[in-house]
Amino acid sequence: MKIAVASGKGGTGKTTVSTNLACALAGEGMRVTYADCDVEEPNGHLFIKPEIIDKRIIGVPTPRVELEKCTMCGKCQQVCQYNAIIPMGKEVLVFDELCHACGGCMLVCPEKAISEVDRPIGELERGSGCGVDFIHGRMKLGQVLSPFMIKEVKNLLPQDGLSLIDSPPGTTCPTVESVRDSDYVVMVTEPTAFGLHDLKLAVDVMKELGLKFGVVINRDGMGDERTEEYCRDNYIRLLSKIPNSRSIAEAYSKGEMLVDTVPEYRQWMLDLWAAIKDHAGIGGTL
Repeated sequence: MKIAVASGKGGTGKTTVSTNLACALAGEGMRVTYADCDVEEPNGHLFIKPEIIDKRIIGVPTPRVELEKCTMCGKCQQVCQYNAIIPMGKEVLVFDELCHACGGCMLVCPEKAISEVDRPIGELERGSGCGVDFIHGRMKLGQVLSPFMIKEVKNLLPQDGLSLIDSPPGTTCPTVESVRDSDYVVMVTEPTAFGLHDLKLAVDVMKELGLKFGVVINRDGMGDERTEEYCRDNYIRLLSKIPNSRSIAEAYSKGEMLVDTVPEYRQWMLDLWAAIKDHAGIGGTL
């Protein structure tokens, strides 16, 4: 099973929910893999504190031109939608930062003057902590191909047990890539006007992708009930409400696992898992 944890906006508690859910279920004897797909700013490791056992550099194929073969026909420029390769005078300019690694320029070159070399964009790390198998990707500063890195992270997910995918916030390509092919999506939001606005956008994306989902309201009790009303009026399953608590905020600020430091949080996570299983139709054990 692959369960994605997503949010319409950042700062709603998505990583708090996903890391603590992973550790709570591992404590119940389940095999759990936590995958941090928020590759531009991963922070799950701050809480799980894994022992890293494997690292590898991830690169994307980037074109290089043999000028002695090139006839400056311009077909590479015509096929590139991102203006990443431009014949100019006696040179062919390649803008690595604009290249989306599609390989089109190499395919259309009649002189076979274009080859590809790997350009490093980040690294993958694997390990384990609090009984959870851990995977995350970390983009290099200035790189923009996060969907490519997210695919590499997801390629390492095991075929058995439960995989919890910590998705990047928002409704853009990285989020879509992280939740794609998930069996269920947990949408974490907060009871604020901004939280509700972005939740609506994220719900539209989940519906467009045909994914089953439910909502967790974090920091419940802040006085705004419109998020709960929206879920009720639109027949969206409300999986859990986590109260706005000083003890939770203090533990989070210290990088502590809430299931270990806030006694009631472990039961909230187990109740959340029961709600997910019920709505997703998950039977038996993993």
